[in-house]
Amino acid sequence: MTEPLITLRHTLQRISQHLRAAEQRHQPTIAQVHPQQQQSAINLIHYLALRCEDLRDFQDDLHNAGLSSLASSESHALRQLQAVLQRVGAPIPDTELSPCDYPLASRLLNHRAQALFGPKVNPNIPHLMVTFDSGLANDYAGVKALVLAGMNVARINCAHDNPEIWERMVANIRKAARTTGHPCKIHLDLAGPKIRTVLLGKGRKKGRLTLRENERFWLAEPTAPFDKSEKVVGCTLPGVVKDLRAGDRVLFDDGLFEAVVEKTGADIATLLMTRASPQKPRLKPEKGINFPDTELTVACLTDFDKSVIPFAQTYADTVGFSFVRQPEEVAELQQLLRRTDGTAVPLILKIETFEAVQRLPALLLQGMAEPIFGVMIARGDLAVEIGFERLSEIQEEILWICEAAHVPVIWATQVLDSLNKSGIATRSEVTDAVRAAHAECVMLNKGKHLLAVLATLRDILHRSGGHHLKKRYVFRPLGIAEYFLRSAPPSSGGSRRRSPRKTGTR
Repeated sequence: MTEPLITLRHTLQRISQHLRAAEQRHQPTIAQVHPQQQQSAINLIHYLALRCEDLRDFQDDLHNAGLSSLASSESHALRQLQAVLQRVGAPIPDTELSPCDYPLASRLLNHRAQALFGPKVNPNIPHLMVTFDSGLANDYAGVKALVLAGMNVARINCAHDNPEIWERMVANIRKAARTTGHPCKIHLDLAGPKIRTVLLGKGRKKGRLTLRENERFWLAEPTAPFDKSEKVVGCTLPGVVKDLRAGDRVLFDDGLFEAVVEKTGADIATLLMTRASPQKPRLKPEKGINFPDTELTVACLTDFDKSVIPFAQTYADTVGFSFVRQPEEVAELQQLLRRTDGTAVPLILKIETFEAVQRLPALLLQGMAEPIFGVMIARGDLAVEIGFERLSEIQEEILWICEAAHVPVIWATQVLDSLNKSGIATRSEVTDAVRAAHAECVMLNKGKHLLAVLATLRDILHRSGGHHLKKRYVFRPLGIAEYFLRSAPPSSGGSRRRSPRKTGTR
């Protein structure tokens, strides 16, 4: 064996030992997950240990040697590494091979995705989830049309309407599924803490408050004493102001306004507006507030959420946990969702805060207390929390880590949003929709053109889904390559044959 291959083998053996050591250190945590999640928990630990190393130069060496560079090993990290070791002559007894190989990982992920979202009709297309608006409670024909157009999961958002309307939506969904023969799951999203603006002081009578850059104003609890002639913004979620620290950023209206905390207090804080993006910088009531730098102590599972649990146990196939931050919160909701017969409604963890991103592995390991659960990349609030420039990077990392845990993922928020609102898609959102093929399910927001969006999305995902599976690119035949190799070479000085319009993939 050549010297470079011997060096590669030594490095691979060292990394293998590192992964095994991480597994041993986290054995108490692994022992607490559901028996059906054991291999997934172990692989998650292996992958996290692998990603603690800077392997870029080493991957180049593996690639130059004609070996796997470990770049698509998320679902079976140790087994892929062992396969490469065997290729460079390292003897590994069968008893020491990791049981989590690629076929097992694929079966686990596919089984869990089907359990959450139902059977797949087209293997190249993720499941499609559609957010319901109030009108669909009384529009059976509209619900049936969505089911026929490819909706696999109907999303009911508990932040809107009431149980009576939700129940009518459920009845329409179930009737449409029976009539068409197309199964459709029901996903119930808990509202979570409502963090919205209230205009308390100046500007409240006109319904808007002008806030310019470098202007000071106050953020207060609704019950705090304040001067009504000053610019004071209230927060609908009690107890937030006391958690603020000087220097923390506060974002309003999906990040259109950015302020920084200058001075804190028990129920009122002084803020400085550092960016006001709108041409007319007017803040209105009922706009969202985000605290990306603040560790909030308020509970993310509200009393209203808890009051919805009986409805969820009766009607929902999955339940979305909004603004989850801590593993302990996941454990609490898992216990609340348990029915008297011992079964529980599967949970979907919505990753939409900076804290949730930081604690994602711990959240996943707590999710593994149940045999099946999922994750939603809630890109709306997440983009505001982490910064729009980091969204692409972070959503990729979430996909990789969830694949390592064999957890199905929902790609959510503003998918083909312009098409949904106006009937015309932008070029950038079509490209964004292609990336959704990396997830097991894609969520659409409510809009006027949902049927057109479903048709377009299915077409986009069908075309892109044949090229890759998760992060692994698949070499299906390329029409461009076939056309070139089928065509006669052009003669020197002669005219080239004109290419046909369709030169894409088969």
